[in-house]
Amino acid sequence: MTGTDVELTSVAAVAENGVIGRDGEIPWPSIPTDKRQYRNRIADSPVILGRVTFDSMREDLPGTAQIVLSRSETGYDVETAYPASGVAEAIATVESLGAEEGYVIGGAGIYGLFQPAVDRMVLSRIPGEYEGDAYFPEWDTAEWSRVKTVAYDRFTLEEWERASS
Repeated sequence: MTGTDVELTSVAAVAENGVIGRDGEIPWPSIPTDKRQYRNRIADSPVILGRVTFDSMREDLPGTAQIVLSRSETGYDVETAYPASGVAEAIATVESLGAEEGYVIGGAGIYGLFQPAVDRMVLSRIPGEYEGDAYFPEWDTAEWSRVKTVAYDRFTLEEWERASS
């Protein structure tokens, strides 16, 4: 755990070469089954995301609340959106909402910032290598245990937990 009562989970779709995006979009053809499991997983919890990712999702915001990390924005015209300036403030906001878990949903900089703080990762592994400009952060596999793997058509879902110290 992160030293708080909130369990943080990173959720991402990742190609074999670590790519998660290109020009703000997913670089592989849409995988509806993956989108559904992703949306269902995060539907009843607050999500933590960067401002660019938030702006790209404004038409269909995920989660019960969006904690938006930004260096410049201090408020949003969306009732369920809360600004945060860093990891500690984002986690405190999740706690203040009475949630027991929160999901980190990107972009690349946000995944990197939260990697030391997350307790779990749920990764949709997309076969193939893709051109991209956004990557999921690397992690020390010795610090993590893969606890579940489920094969789907066109992706494999992996669940990882941080190893006990």
